[in-house]
Amino acid sequence: MTEPLAVARAALAGQDVWLVGGAIRDRLLGRPVDDLDLVLAGDVRAAARSLAGAVRGPAFELSAEFGAWRVLAPDRTWQADLSPLRGDALEDDLALRDFTVNAMGEPLRGGALHDPHGGAADLADRRLRTVSDTALADDPLRVVRAARLACELDLGIDPATTAAAREAAPGAATVAQERVFAELRRLLAVPGAPRGLALLEELGAAAAVLPELDALRGLEQTRYHHLDAHDHTLEVLERAIEIEQDPEGHFGAETGGRVRALLAEPLADETTRGGALRWGAVLHDAAKVHTQVPLPDGGFGFPGHDAQGAELARAVLGRLRAGERLRAHVAALTRHHLRLGFLVHRRPLERGDLYAYLAATGPVAADVTLLSVADRLATRGRKADEAIAKHLEVAREVLPAALDWHERGGGPAPLVRGDDLVRELGLPPGPEIGRLLEGLRRAQFTGEVGTREQALDLARRL
Repeated sequence: MTEPLAVARAALAGQDVWLVGGAIRDRLLGRPVDDLDLVLAGDVRAAARSLAGAVRGPAFELSAEFGAWRVLAPDRTWQADLSPLRGDALEDDLALRDFTVNAMGEPLRGGALHDPHGGAADLADRRLRTVSDTALADDPLRVVRAARLACELDLGIDPATTAAAREAAPGAATVAQERVFAELRRLLAVPGAPRGLALLEELGAAAAVLPELDALRGLEQTRYHHLDAHDHTLEVLERAIEIEQDPEGHFGAETGGRVRALLAEPLADETTRGGALRWGAVLHDAAKVHTQVPLPDGGFGFPGHDAQGAELARAVLGRLRAGERLRAHVAALTRHHLRLGFLVHRRPLERGDLYAYLAATGPVAADVTLLSVADRLATRGRKADEAIAKHLEVAREVLPAALDWHERGGGPAPLVRGDDLVRELGLPPGPEIGRLLEGLRRAQFTGEVGTREQALDLARRL
């Protein structure tokens, strides 16, 4: 990896440029510095193109309104955001920032640290504090950022900042949704994401930016649950993170290694499949608030919450301006999160049972198996130990096949094609061809056919 600060210094030598914000904060904390915030008094566009040319990476405008540009390293291991200096001096710019730990700066070429608001001391005291009394009211999204930074950096929020956040929080509902999504995406990516969501609620911002989670508070479930729907959701998220961090401990060395690789894959919107699994954990039961019905023997059921939840998950991510690939992925996780549990009662599984599961869950077969395990581990009411043990047994049986399905891009390569069936059987193109092909795919997966000739013979019989 190219050292970003050295490259930026060389490319922007001779210009009045300051390194500010998170890069200095992260350096003082001993964290990797791979996200540079630069401010300059000159031509930001020209400076961004100069830096992009030096690293041979792309440069693009982030905000026409604020004149900000972003430069990406060719290997995407670091980025630099360049913005015009606000005010006449660096101190003027720093005074407009959100938190003191982000309001430090120094000349890019090297020089004394400018820390007019005591950010370094706040870092040493593990404290998150606003730069000014109006910082949160000026931009209510900063309330969400406060929860994310406190969780990400393990900081305590200053009491005065907490009070100001609670007052400003309702305004977060009016912020551009793509900005909200960017903060929530980063919050869910940190290891302590459940604490981050809890902080978001303590600060009063959850109802503004993620009301679907807030609506689950106090929602009573079946006797097989030990928590209400809200706290269960946070525990599912916690279990999903545990699986992501230690898949080998849950599924053994070989399968666990494959799970680790799966969840590290980039998916969409700067989110890995592991990040998408976390979104699935947060939204998988969101429709329970709309589907609760009392049960004759006590407690409540939630018929259809999987199907309605899929539409709700899609709507939530659509509201947040997430891309279609992430929306479809999380909706599928929500739609199918109960399906593995149905297989518990079909054991010992036949190959046909396994094929039906994989064909139904398709591109998310492995991912939704993991979500189902996290969901089961977080359900510890009546007969929990027995239910969890049986569920894990099924998951460990299904998961290798689901990973095969993912790694091959679907089921086994077909032995015959539709045009083969048209030619060999004399059938016209149409839905019947599709039904035959599906039957052949199932037979191939179960081992009933293994050659083209066997497949054609079965097609004739079908």
